[in-house]
Amino acid sequence: MKYIIAIIKPHKLEEVKKALEGADVNLMTVSNVVGQGRQKGRTEIYRGAKESSGLLKKVKLEIGVNEEFVEQTIEAITKAAYTGEIGDGKIFVLDLQDVVRVGTGERGGKAIN
Repeated sequence: MKYIIAIIKPHKLEEVKKALEGADVNLMTVSNVVGQGRQKGRTEIYRGAKESSGLLKKVKLEIGVNEEFVEQTIEAITKAAYTGEIGDGKIFVLDLQDVVRVGTGERGGKAIN
């Protein structure tokens, strides 16, 4: 099992969500976050308005997947989040030791299916 964390531009969220659903990845947690990357506060356009701050608005997706879904998850996010401009985001892939579904007590891969 893997825990995938993706940081993307906010205006790409719906496109990424649709791409993930198309890849049969439906379980995710989404948070609004702020952060700074290599652009270090360079001006970025967000919903038609320019922002020039050290911390820019981003969206963080957290997704637990079984091994067979890792590559299609990464591919879906990468293709849908791409704009070709600086600040498109990052994807982090971590080992996921265990998952427990609270309602049923299921553990491991069954809990994230």
